Amino acid sequence: METTTEVTDFGPVINQIVEHVFETMMNLEVRQADVPFPPAGDLITAAISLAGSWKGAVLVECGMPEAFLFTSRMIGIDLPTGLNDDVRDALGELSNMVGGNLKSVLPAGVGLSLPTVVWGQAYTMQICRAGRVRRWVFTCPEATFAVGLIEVAG
Repeated sequence: METTTEVTDFGPVINQIVEHVFETMMNLEVRQADVPFPPAGDLITAAISLAGSWKGAVLVECGMPEAFLFTSRMIGIDLPTGLNDDVRDALGELSNMVGGNLKSVLPAGVGLSLPTVVWGQAYTMQICRAGRVRRWVFTCPEATFAVGLIEVAG
């Protein structure tokens, strides 16, 4: 008998993964929160695709100030003053870590893509054949960001 797992089933797992990744990699204690997202201004989204017996994508979304903070904390550099390769790489790696940890609870045979990073104001990012979509917002005193999970139909 084939079982299917709905995106909404992943809420507690995503919460654990995000808390662990942010605490371990950046010494940031983040908690899920019911606050508005996205913030005003430039945004940056890093996405990692999962393919195989389960198909979908994990997105990490934040404003530029948060991206600069995450980069500084993650790789131990001064706070960036603008978007650069370090910022794009740090956000891509965050999506990779969340996706990699999620992979451990998905059915066998799921692989990860390389991260894709997009940024700007009022952009649209489309995952083709997207089915169920869920977004969780997280906060800490220094930042608010979102993690999204998209399940690809069929």
